[in-house]
Amino acid sequence: MDLPFLVLVLTLVTFGLVMLYSASYAVALYRRNDAFAYIRPQLLFAAVGLIALYLASRVDYHIYHKLAWPMLALSLVLLVVVLFMPEYNGCKRWIVLPGLGTLQPSEIAKFSVILTFSHIISLNHQRMKRFSVGVLPFAAILGVLAVLMLLEPHLSGTLLLFGIGAVLMFVGGTGMRWFALAGGLGAAAIAGAVILLPDLVPYAADRLSSWIDPFSDPLGDGHQTIQSLYAIGSGGATGLGLGNSRQKYLYVPEPQNDFIFSILCEELGFVGACLVILLFVLLLLRGAVIALRAPDKFGALLTVGFVVQVVMQAVLNMAVVTNTIPNTGISLPFFSSGGTSLMMLLGEMGIVLSVSRQGLQEKY
Repeated sequence: MDLPFLVLVLTLVTFGLVMLYSASYAVALYRRNDAFAYIRPQLLFAAVGLIALYLASRVDYHIYHKLAWPMLALSLVLLVVVLFMPEYNGCKRWIVLPGLGTLQPSEIAKFSVILTFSHIISLNHQRMKRFSVGVLPFAAILGVLAVLMLLEPHLSGTLLLFGIGAVLMFVGGTGMRWFALAGGLGAAAIAGAVILLPDLVPYAADRLSSWIDPFSDPLGDGHQTIQSLYAIGSGGATGLGLGNSRQKYLYVPEPQNDFIFSILCEELGFVGACLVILLFVLLLLRGAVIALRAPDKFGALLTVGFVVQVVMQAVLNMAVVTNTIPNTGISLPFFSSGGTSLMMLLGEMGIVLSVSRQGLQEKY
């Protein structure tokens, strides 16, 4: 088992739990009269996730060959079911499980895409230059998932799904000429979505205008971005100190979720933000080492998929929080509140550790 990778994961989990409590206790007191309302379930999910990490690290990762298609089918079913769930903040992204909390199907979808793409590529890696093998099945899978996720709507999740898929196809050996074609097909798909899903047009337009000029609607779509930037600016070089954020007191909406990084910047400053970024960079680099040492193509692709997913999502979240890109509603891995996400992440990291363990066994 790769000890440096495990240490990085445990560090991110611990850091994330500390920051979640710091960022969430004010809004938890206000909404639920319980300062531990968000951190308590997250601790439980973290414990379950760590058990999943351990179990996944001990299981032969080749078993996921058999689970790839069933997981994809499950994710499709869940993405349909979620469309019949009640809206939250104008979106239908969560399935309510009475007594257990909520389930986010997009997290299952990301997992299933990595499994399915890795499965297909590892079985056909010598024929990936062909359109029928290296492009068509992946485009079909992503297309169906994208339509269902855009209906929620979940634009950030859709973009992340395409990003993960593109990286796996590139690593898997898809011919470069097909990426140009894929870009054209992607543009056509977006145009088709605009035509077929007219509700997305005002949704996307509002997000775009609030990104260009948040102060054009300071009490509406621009409010979250403005308060986030205030929090980041207040942090300075070393921050106000852990627990001393002012913006988390109902200024930054949902400080425990998508905008937790702004609270981190306010409390720990530029130094703390750089530390978090460094942890994600080290996770990516160590993941690359594990992928290079993987016993086979399937293990390498699983590792690349899971690690790239984490880092890509972190980059998108930080870009949103700093207003580098429009607000797309995407969480910060290991930090944002969300039991499904944390458990899935830790289970996926366990699979990476399984790949590293078998790679070391073959080496020695």
